[in-house]
Amino acid sequence: MTNTLLAASLTRRAGLAALFGAAALASVAAFGTTAALAADKTSLKVGIMSGEDEDVWRAAAAEAEKAGLKLELITFNDYTQPNEALERGEIDANAFQHKPYLDNQIQQNGYHIVVAGYTGLWPIGLYSKTHAKVSDLKDGASIGVPNDPSNEGRALKVLEQQGLIKLKDGTGILATVADISENPKNLEIKELDAGVVGRAIDDLDGAVVNTDWALKAGLTPENRIAQEAIADNPYRNFIAVREADAKEPWVTKLVAAYQNPTVKAVFDQVYKGTGVAAY
Repeated sequence: MTNTLLAASLTRRAGLAALFGAAALASVAAFGTTAALAADKTSLKVGIMSGEDEDVWRAAAAEAEKAGLKLELITFNDYTQPNEALERGEIDANAFQHKPYLDNQIQQNGYHIVVAGYTGLWPIGLYSKTHAKVSDLKDGASIGVPNDPSNEGRALKVLEQQGLIKLKDGTGILATVADISENPKNLEIKELDAGVVGRAIDDLDGAVVNTDWALKAGLTPENRIAQEAIADNPYRNFIAVREADAKEPWVTKLVAAYQNPTVKAVFDQVYKGTGVAAY
């Protein structure tokens, strides 16, 4: 090959290399831009429980829109569904649970879900339509409690705080009826679904019911004869996201859309003092 042809060949190769190199850089740049746009979402699906919380989250959605974030509220009627939907990527966040419940779900299902920001606390209470105070409960009284692990332990703690039962030493927040070491009034503890226990109160002497389910069952603060302590309570509810998304910009915007005076005012109006802001 002559020097002239060799030089021309090298020139063409250099040109092609430069062309493909530029294309590769452009592709990388475009990918980076797409990834950035995907991370900084402007539309989110948020899983919540149906009922009163829908009113609160509609107010949060209006606040989010001011920050350029559109929220689509996906409602659920079963506590077991929102975390599964979040883990699968069917929704971007959910807001319905407390940490003991999530910890138990992670242990059982291996979810990669974390706390993004706190919302409210609904102190669980002991309700009765036939007794005005705890001391009125007679020997052999029937008491309903939620049967899911975290809420059952929480309910039994309420009964223990009222001196109705004693749990075994070292019993944690996932206590069950098998952990009762003393039952001086021979209470009949009935384990029922969290959504059913409040509605079954007419057939019980009392029931330990989560506040949201108590409202759905038509129970009022006047029916509540005892409740758990609020100070240092581990059962604050929160907005949850996938671990991989925890540091994304939209998470901060979502939390801020909920944690503000406008939404708190709606929260207080909807829950009528049965729930308290937890942030």
